[in-house]
Amino acid sequence: MSCRCNSFTPVHSRRDLLRVGANGFGLLALGDLLARAGLSGGQALAADGPALPLSPKPPHFAARAKRVVFLFMHGGPSQVDTFDPKPMLTKYTGKPFPGEKPRVQFAKTGNLLASPWKFARGGHSGTEVSDLFPHVRDRVDDLCVIRSIHANNSAHGGALLQLHTGSDTFVRPSMGSWVSYGLGTVNQNLPSFVTICPTLGHGGVQNWSSAFLPAAHQGTPIGNAAVPAKQAVIRFMKNPEATSAEQRLQLDLLGRMNQRFAAASGPDQALEGRIGTFELAFRMQSEAPKVMDLTGESAATRALYGVDAEPTDNFGRQCLLARRFLEAGVRFVQVSHSYKWDQHGNLREGHSKNAGEVDKPIAALLQDLKQRGLLEDTLVWWGGEFGRTPTAQGGDGRDHNPHGFSMWLAGAGVKGGTTWGATDDFGYYAIENKMHMNDLHATILHLLGLDHEKLTFRHAGRDFRLTDVAGHVVKQIIT
Repeated sequence: MSCRCNSFTPVHSRRDLLRVGANGFGLLALGDLLARAGLSGGQALAADGPALPLSPKPPHFAARAKRVVFLFMHGGPSQVDTFDPKPMLTKYTGKPFPGEKPRVQFAKTGNLLASPWKFARGGHSGTEVSDLFPHVRDRVDDLCVIRSIHANNSAHGGALLQLHTGSDTFVRPSMGSWVSYGLGTVNQNLPSFVTICPTLGHGGVQNWSSAFLPAAHQGTPIGNAAVPAKQAVIRFMKNPEATSAEQRLQLDLLGRMNQRFAAASGPDQALEGRIGTFELAFRMQSEAPKVMDLTGESAATRALYGVDAEPTDNFGRQCLLARRFLEAGVRFVQVSHSYKWDQHGNLREGHSKNAGEVDKPIAALLQDLKQRGLLEDTLVWWGGEFGRTPTAQGGDGRDHNPHGFSMWLAGAGVKGGTTWGATDDFGYYAIENKMHMNDLHATILHLLGLDHEKLTFRHAGRDFRLTDVAGHVVKQIIT
């Protein structure tokens, strides 16, 4: 019996070995690039994900809105001091709340506390708005004030997650990511979802995360809440180690390697998607700085937003940046006023300061969008993660209240100069035409031409959606 232990049968020619070896070294470099970006080789995009995940996609039906700007008031502004007047609260101030307080409360509160601010009617509609927001009151004919929002969580962390992702208990894709996934972007040189000066607390990045959606739909942060808007930048926008031409050569090389890999082993969605994000990052280097440069704005526009003036400069810059990103084709822009609205005490001073920082810029954004013809297909959304109690805390303060609070929408087919829903006589609970956070999300998606029940993504063996198994479109607020 002959021994075959030293026999060798070649399976590749020297040419094949050189070719495979060369590709191997190239793929090692690509693997390092992917690793630095935080992706493991086994992570994949959805099986039905496109090679270019930000390519424009048609809506499910005719859309009223093409884009959204969310003006987020982090901390929870008080509905009974802003957009939900309660004469009975004034009449019975200092008396015990006559109803039953929630079974689960964030903290103990005392007797009823009247609003320190007067309400007045604005516009032709006569919608009542607090003296905290005189500039927004002048634009009230553009607003649909929803006074019956309710949610599930009385803690900031859970409430922020539900507001942004639809769930207060699990990590889920943010709403901006769902909109990006559903519609893509009309400008391939910019991300479809931008968040300006986002909060790093109460869930942080989870509030603008794409979670299990393809990574290209992640929100792109510009600065964060700890950085003044004047200094906010997109991190790593410039590559100090390579010129633009050198980067282009690198990406072209990666593209050719990817094509050869796909020809040999079939398409790899993770690889295709990641190359797409590298391409976007490269293109952003020329487009994003131009959008973020406010020097070309007129003195009148800067003054309208309160830029270069106090106390409006910081939020005014964010709102002006938001308009510029919307104008440049970004689908979803979030502007955050963080973290300032949590007045458990010293309500008069705190809410006055906060409103003074945002009132003029918000009104300016509405006016600017309208005069540019953008408000017709731009949805403006204002609100916080919950409201406040009509009962007092710490003398002059209010506790968290997710049971009945106010938000407003404007533009993009929303009925302006109207109100929807109501809370009880004291502003504690939503009681009429109640609108859960799931309903709000479903309605916003509907305005974008997206059916919230059909906008799904298969993950871990089941189909997920922003509204999970709930949510109803409130068509009564749509023209």
